[in-house]
Amino acid sequence: MKSWAGIVLSLALLATAGCATAPHASEGTATLTGDAAHPDRTAGWVSTSLYFGLGLADGGAGVSEAQWRAFLDKEVTPRFPDGLSVRDVYGQWRGKGQSGTERLRSKELLLLYPDGPRQRADVEAIRAAWKRDTGDQSVLRVTQPADVSF
Repeated sequence: MKSWAGIVLSLALLATAGCATAPHASEGTATLTGDAAHPDRTAGWVSTSLYFGLGLADGGAGVSEAQWRAFLDKEVTPRFPDGLSVRDVYGQWRGKGQSGTERLRSKELLLLYPDGPRQRADVEAIRAAWKRDTGDQSVLRVTQPADVSF
């Protein structure tokens, strides 16, 4: 009969067996192998989130889902055809000269791309098109470095 200490030691060794061999993303190793069209690891990429107000959260006029998709098709997809993500979000905003906060139905557009002058100009063109088409004062932009692996 095995001793309790031996059983506990055996269980501890089994529980930690895979821990020492698994690489960590922070060590600079890619988590996927990728393919010729999508390298396993890229450098110099950024992540940009754009926030678009669609209209008041409690109803009323605003941008419909069909209008939003038409905007994506016309202004976003041609500039970023390799892919993007969109999330429905709730937002609050107080514009210039407003005394109160507006609660808004919103969309977050997430773009991942190699940073460069053309891509930055494309992001700004998207923001300008939205403001032109809707009359909105602003489209919030958050851009930060991204460690990308496909």
